[in-house]
Amino acid sequence: MQNDGVQSIGSYQQRHRELFDSDSAALDTDLLICHVLGKSRVYLYTHPEQSLSKDQIAQLNALFERRRNGEPVAHLTGRSEFWSLPLASSAATLIPRPDTECLVEAVLGLYPDNRPYRVLDLGTGTGAIALALASERPDWDILGLDLSQDAVELAQMNARNLGLERVRIAQSDWFSAVAGEAFDIIVSNPPYIEENDPHLQQGDVRFEPHTALVAGADGLSDIRRIASAAAAHLALAGRLVLEHGYRQADAVAALLADNGFSAIESRRDYGGNVRVTIAQRVSGEHSHAG
Repeated sequence: MQNDGVQSIGSYQQRHRELFDSDSAALDTDLLICHVLGKSRVYLYTHPEQSLSKDQIAQLNALFERRRNGEPVAHLTGRSEFWSLPLASSAATLIPRPDTECLVEAVLGLYPDNRPYRVLDLGTGTGAIALALASERPDWDILGLDLSQDAVELAQMNARNLGLERVRIAQSDWFSAVAGEAFDIIVSNPPYIEENDPHLQQGDVRFEPHTALVAGADGLSDIRRIASAAAAHLALAGRLVLEHGYRQADAVAALLADNGFSAIESRRDYGGNVRVTIAQRVSGEHSHAG
């Protein structure tokens, strides 16, 4: 214990890790300290004896109190990471999840070359998927759409910050802004949680936008809209790649088949759950643009 309220980085780290009832207590603690100090995690471990000022301790105590009340670290710091890309985050969008990287991996595996494919990311949020794809495939023409103007502005800022301004971001209610346009690849991580799902009252999701999470009584209302309109916006042999709930794969596959898609396959997330479904448009128009 140190006198006069002075605390070192190391002692503050240890004490606050013990206060969190969380699987990510150590990471949460480190990220908040890094945020206040403006330093990297490496700095914390190479300078554990460094004293924290009274102002820094006051800032940290306020942040830790908010974290203990459930606010996500990404909202407290205004930052998250996806595909090793630093992204600005806010309460206007979902915090990018690691499992969504499986969708990016699936798309990159299907299209290993750098031909100038046209790609549409529906419900782009922070821009995570669109920007991850752009970081790997510089010749792709990528458009991200989101209903929320706040999300659009956030994704545009992320594109600028990453030097990926060739990724276009626009406001749209699903396909409304791309009437008559066709793409080689359409990707989406849409809302897919059932409106009475108890997880909505737990953890970080309590602080995330309801409209970005919930999709009707069965969690499939937005996926229905996408499935019914996507074929009209896909080039011949184009693919639709969707993230969905871990128990929704069969229902999503059925919806896609009903809307004229074929070559339907699924991929598992890092926890082994079926999380991504891929489908292909192989013949003429099957649906009406929405």
